[in-house]
Amino acid sequence: MQKIEMSIAALANSEPQSNNFIVILKENSGDRRLPVVIGGFEAQAIAIAIESIRPSRPLSHDLFKNVLDQLEVNLDEVIISDLRNNIFYATLVCRKWDGTQLEIDSRTSDAIALAVRFGCPIYAYDFILDEAGVIVENEPANEVEKPISQSSQVKGKSVEELRTMLDKALEKEDYETAAKIRDELKRLES
Repeated sequence: MQKIEMSIAALANSEPQSNNFIVILKENSGDRRLPVVIGGFEAQAIAIAIESIRPSRPLSHDLFKNVLDQLEVNLDEVIISDLRNNIFYATLVCRKWDGTQLEIDSRTSDAIALAVRFGCPIYAYDFILDEAGVIVENEPANEVEKPISQSSQVKGKSVEELRTMLDKALEKEDYETAAKIRDELKRLES
C-alpha cells in the first residue's frame, strides 16, 4: 500500500444530507479528490482551525491537542487507512517524547481536525483513492472554496458592525457564524 499525501481543498455544506458537511481532500501531486462526509461539529472544528479563530475556551479537539502536548506526544501524520461499507477509517500516527511510535484508531473527521491543529500531513492509501476518489480535470484556478460560505446576514454591514457581531458570536461560541463574519471583514479590509 502506498501513502498519498492529501490536503484540504474545500469544506462545504452537504446538499443531499442536511446537517452534514463535506470535506474535500485533494491529492497533492495528482488530479484526484476524496469527498468525506462529516458532521457539523467536526466541520466547525476544522473551519475554526483553518481560519485560526481562537475560541474563548478550548473545543474538544483543542483539548485533545493540549493533552498530547502536555504528555509530550506529537501527531506526526494522519492516514486515511481503510474504507469499509462506505465509511472511512483513519489512524493517528503519534510519537512519544522517547521516540516510541503509537498508532491510534480515529474517525476520519476527528483525525483531519487534529491534523489541522498539529500542522501535520494527511495521507490516504492508494486503494482508497482508487475506490472512492474522484478525478478532476481542467479545474478552475479558484477551485478552493472558503471553509464556510459567506452569509447574506453579514453582507452590507459596516466594519464596526461586523466587529461587534464577531465579538458576540465568539462570546456565544457560535464559531460558524464567527467564521462567516471574519471572512466578510477580511473582504472589506482588503
